[in-house]
Amino acid sequence: MNLRTPTAALILLLAACACSRQADAPAAPPVPPPTPVAAVDTPPPPYPLELACAGVEGQSVLKVQVGPEGRPTAIDVVRSSGSEQLDLLAREAVEGWRFKAATRGGQAVAQTIQVPVNFTAPAVRPDACFALDAGRAPAE
Repeated sequence: MNLRTPTAALILLLAACACSRQADAPAAPPVPPPTPVAAVDTPPPPYPLELACAGVEGQSVLKVQVGPEGRPTAIDVVRSSGSEQLDLLAREAVEGWRFKAATRGGQAVAQTIQVPVNFTAPAVRPDACFALDAGRAPAE
């Protein structure tokens, strides 16, 4: 190429400017790594004294879709505890739970998780159970 021609000189000048602009351009910020759902406020469900005294226990496993706001948007029973009442109590409790939403590319997104909810009868029968056995309301 003959550098004495104005066209050749212009091409070299433009190429040099393009390289300079690429070197001066700010680097794109790194994409944050994805994060999973995290529990924030997950109080246990109530465990009715009548069921605890009767030894009714089990684990409900729930499929919970946590929305971008960190609240459950859909809840399904994946595995029953064996007691419809315990499954309902588990579901109602999880409806009120709060989470830190999952993220992708720095943005909150919905994510589905499985949540086990355990109901374990006390190893030693509470005194209040004896009042239930006798047909009286337990003393508080």
